[in-house]
Amino acid sequence: MAVESISPTPEDLQKKVYFLLEQLQLMARELPPKYQQRVPCELLSGLANALNDTIFEIVKGLMEIQHVTEKHLFQQRLQLVNKHSMEMQDMLEHTSDPTARQKQRILLQQKHKEELKHTDMKLVLQLDQKVSDQQVTLEKAGVPGFFVTNNPLDVKVQMYLLDFILRLSKYQNNGKEEI
Repeated sequence: MAVESISPTPEDLQKKVYFLLEQLQLMARELPPKYQQRVPCELLSGLANALNDTIFEIVKGLMEIQHVTEKHLFQQRLQLVNKHSMEMQDMLEHTSDPTARQKQRILLQQKHKEELKHTDMKLVLQLDQKVSDQQVTLEKAGVPGFFVTNNPLDVKVQMYLLDFILRLSKYQNNGKEEI
């Protein structure tokens, strides 16, 4: 027996949008005041209208990619720190003169500090690029509030919007409300 696909009626879709808008407004009220004013009702309304299974899947996919990227970058940093520890240990084992050992230790610490600083800057640039890629993806998907920016206030607002979308996607997954 074939199962018929029942498409939602306009009334069902309207209920869904009202439900989403109500939830978004409740979430927005929890934000610190300086961010509340950057999330006007028009933005929340546009977001409520735009949210669908595809947007939820895109956001979940971006989140998974970000977690993998962050783990990978963290591993790179740990490898460098471990390499530094091994270099320091090696130097200490092969330098017997206390004065030479002290000079070598200071030089190695300076070198390691510079290397770590350089690596951290590279890692931050990679994370910034990942944020930009996510902004492009969400903007192309038509998610209101998303555009390429490195303005810290705008990025924080976008982070809040992503949190809202993820929280709403849990309603969908828990069957609390069909979204």
